[in-house]
Amino acid sequence: MVILDGKKISNQIKDEIATEVTQMKERGEKVPHLAAVLVGNDGASLTYVGSKVRSCKRIGFESTLKHLPEDTTEEDLLSLVNDLNKDPEIDGYIVQLPLPKHIDEQKVLMAVHPDKDVDGFHPTNFGKMALDMETFISATPYGIMELLRRYEVDTEGKHAVIIGRSHIVGRPISILMSQKGKAANATVPLCHSRTKNIKELTLQADIVVSALGVPHFLKADMVKPGAVVIDVGITRVEDKSKEKGYYITGDVDFEKVKEKASYITPVPGGVGPMTIAMLLKNTLLARERHRGNA
Repeated sequence: MVILDGKKISNQIKDEIATEVTQMKERGEKVPHLAAVLVGNDGASLTYVGSKVRSCKRIGFESTLKHLPEDTTEEDLLSLVNDLNKDPEIDGYIVQLPLPKHIDEQKVLMAVHPDKDVDGFHPTNFGKMALDMETFISATPYGIMELLRRYEVDTEGKHAVIIGRSHIVGRPISILMSQKGKAANATVPLCHSRTKNIKELTLQADIVVSALGVPHFLKADMVKPGAVVIDVGITRVEDKSKEKGYYITGDVDFEKVKEKASYITPVPGGVGPMTIAMLLKNTLLARERHRGNA
């Protein structure tokens, strides 16, 4: 059994990007600039955005954090998005989700200019991804693909079952793994809450990607020996015995499933770090595009 170490691979990717940034500076070029918009004080969002800012500093990117109060109006947030779209200094930016309930997330994400949408959520970028065109790929599925490539996991002709149909992870990873190319060429059924007999499907799977957000959903008796298991879920579970009052876990019953798997991602330390690394990779791509258009 091999642990797919997302922390290690993400650090490799950051080092590669840092080298490119150093070369940009030596040529006197503007370095990539990533902005993040955070509305409110959601604990998980604060942690995630903080990690992005630290990663930018480490690799030499410029970064800007726009932290707005919880009661920010949708109109004010859309005005900020418009300003970021027009700002020539900003190569790419993200609007951290979830947003407060009084704000229409879809409306805000649609307002982000596709050329600065380094999260890869805009329909223009999703459509290009589905058509196998160069674009910003949503960072989590992009990270999964890169993890599979770098560990040289054989996906050719394999049966890969995806659990979860979100626009952010489930649907894009099902498309990417079914396309031609490295870490792809798989046959990919997509399961969701209405799928009957999920266990029958996962037991046939050579690769299982679980992106449900349900702690320990995938049990050992749902996985065949030698399967590759990718755990995208990350959930805070309340636990008073812990110093923080909670612990982080994934969709997979890791301790038992790892005994059957050939490759498996841990939580934390698997897909999560890869998501941040690929967001930085998208920002680098955005900078290269803007330089080409200058």
